[in-house]
Amino acid sequence: MAEKKMKIEGMSCQHCVMAVKKALGGVPGMLESTVEVGSALVKYDESKTNAKAIEEAVEKAGYKVHRMKISRGAFQSEREIPEKGKG
Repeated sequence: MAEKKMKIEGMSCQHCVMAVKKALGGVPGMLESTVEVGSALVKYDESKTNAKAIEEAVEKAGYKVHRMKISRGAFQSEREIPEKGKG
């Protein structure tokens, strides 16, 4: 199982949240998704899907995905974010 957090641009209401949940639910291998306005946390079976397929599903629903990754036990964007108190 893999876990990914995505920042999603273009979401402004609960209708958007439902549209993204529906898009994610259509991805084979999707195990769980928690969607809020502006972001989503997904858990998926890597043997059935990948991060690119998940991002494409959200983008096909009409939203822009900013890729995120898990690093040092916390979610960070692909540009380095300093740890609290160290930057």
